[in-house]
Amino acid sequence: MYQKVQPKITFLENQTASELDEQITLTCEATGDPTPTIVWSFGRRVFNEDEQSLDGNVVVRSDARVSSLTLKFVQFTDAGQYLCTARNDIGIDHQNMYLEVRYAPKIQGPVTVYTWEGNAANISCEVLAHPVASVVWYRDGQQLPSTNTTNVKIYNTPAVSYLELTPDSQNDFGSYNCTASNVMGTESKEFLLIQAEVPSVPSIERVEPYSSTALVEFDEPMSDGGVPVLRYKVEWRAGGADWTDQEYSAEYGLNGITITGLKPETVYELRLSAINGKGQGESSPVETFKTQPVREPNPPKLEGKLQTKGNSLKVSWMKQDDGGSPIMHYLVHYKIKQSNDWRPEIRMPASSDYVLLNGLDWNKDYEVHVVAENQQGKSQPSVLSIRTSPEPTAIPATLGGCGVTYTLASLVLSLLAVPLLS
Repeated sequence: MYQKVQPKITFLENQTASELDEQITLTCEATGDPTPTIVWSFGRRVFNEDEQSLDGNVVVRSDARVSSLTLKFVQFTDAGQYLCTARNDIGIDHQNMYLEVRYAPKIQGPVTVYTWEGNAANISCEVLAHPVASVVWYRDGQQLPSTNTTNVKIYNTPAVSYLELTPDSQNDFGSYNCTASNVMGTESKEFLLIQAEVPSVPSIERVEPYSSTALVEFDEPMSDGGVPVLRYKVEWRAGGADWTDQEYSAEYGLNGITITGLKPETVYELRLSAINGKGQGESSPVETFKTQPVREPNPPKLEGKLQTKGNSLKVSWMKQDDGGSPIMHYLVHYKIKQSNDWRPEIRMPASSDYVLLNGLDWNKDYEVHVVAENQQGKSQPSVLSIRTSPEPTAIPATLGGCGVTYTLASLVLSLLAVPLLS
C-alpha cells in the first residue's frame, strides 16, 4: 500500500565566503514523498524554485530533492541566517544555516565635526568589518595620541573608534585620518575638525503689538555656525532708554516669542539675536513698533480636562495681554450645548488660573465661556466644548457566594478651545 512521507531536510551546512568572491552556492537537500518543494528565505526576502533576483545576483535552481541558492557576487550585506523550507502536501520541515562573509573595513560617519577652542568634540570613525578591524588615528602622518598631544583621547568599541579632542588653538583644527585594518584589507578616511562660528542673524518677519505685550515672529538664522542654536535673545527699549533683554530656549520649530511688561501707547525699538555654544551672533536690524492704548484684555487660552469621576470638569486658562490695565477677575459661564439655560456666573480672582465644575449631567455636551475683565471692560469670551462621560453602569455578579459589583465607565472627551469672536 502506498504511504506518503513527510519532508525531512537531510543536508544543510553553514558556509564562509569572502566579499567579491566570484560566487558561492548554498545547498539544501530534503527527502519526502511526494517530492517536497524547497524554498529559501533571507530576512523578508523569499526565493522560490528556479527564481532569479532582478539584479541577477541570486539564482535558485532545483533538481529532484536538491535546491541550490547561488550568490554570484558575494557582498557583506549577504551575511546572515538563511532558512530552507521543504514542504509537500502532508507536512513541512525547515532548518537554518549561517553564511559568514569576510570583508575588508568600510569606514562611515560624518566627515565634518564642528567645535570651538576649549570645547571637547568627538570625531566618530564607524567601521564595518569582519573580522573586527584595528583602528589607528593619524594627524599629519603622526600616530595619535603622541607625546606632543595632551588634549587628545581615543576610545574604541567593536564598531566605532572615537577621537576626543579639545582644541587649544587654531592649530588643532583641520584634517584627522582614521585607518582601519584587518586580514582582508585596509581603508582610510579623512575627517575634518572645523572651527564653529556664531549663528548668523535671524530675520524678524512681523511684530504684533498689544497694550502690554508684543508677539515677535521670526525666521531662524540661515546658518547655525556648525553647532545647534541654543537660545534666542530679544532686546527692547523705549525712548532711548537702556535695553531690556530676555533669552528664550530654542525649542524645535520656535518662530514666535512674546515679550511682556510693556507700557501702553509707547514706541519701542526691538532687536533679535541667536546664541549657540560658540557665542552670540549679530543682532537683527532694529524694528520699531508702538503698543496699543489701554483697552479690554485679550481672551485667555483655555484647556479642559474631565476629572476621574467623569461628570466633573477642570477648566484651566492662561492669561494673555491684559490690555494695559490689570485684570480684576475672570468670569465663567457654562451650559449644556443644546440648552439656553446658562448656569449662574462664577467669578474667579485675577490670581486664579482654573475652576472646577462639579455635578454636571452625564453624557452631555457642555459649552464653557471664560472672560477676562479689567477696568476698561471685558474680553471676548474664550470657548471650550467638552462632553462628559456616560453614567457608570453597575453590573452585579456573584463570586464564591459573595456579592460583587463591577463598575463600567467609558470616557468620551473632545476639546475645542477657541476665542468666540463677536
